[in-house]
Amino acid sequence: MATKVAKRPKKMTSLPKIRTLREAMHLPRRTFSRLIGFSERAVAEWESGNQALNELAERRLHELERLQHGLESVVKLEAIPTWFNTPNQAFDGLKPLEVVERGETDRLWRMIYFIESGVAS
Repeated sequence: MATKVAKRPKKMTSLPKIRTLREAMHLPRRTFSRLIGFSERAVAEWESGNQALNELAERRLHELERLQHGLESVVKLEAIPTWFNTPNQAFDGLKPLEVVERGETDRLWRMIYFIESGVAS
């Protein structure tokens, strides 16, 4: 009688961009998970390559990647963690992180537009 050996979960062949993006933005996992709307545990699994990103996570990652590129022109990347967690008058005293969690990312894009174009809001 042959003994069955439990198969280990197959590691993803390519490490998802999620860790690369999080590290490029200098964000701790906790802040990053709040930005994309998934648990820290899910982010850790994706970063380790043990679990594939689902369609919603892929979409949110893509949105955050776009936001990172937009922010690069107005905020130094190493300042992003502090910026996301600091109350901002442009957002009625909310932290930019809270603005994203409320689903109001368009407010961040508007800020980026006004800063880049030199137009007063």
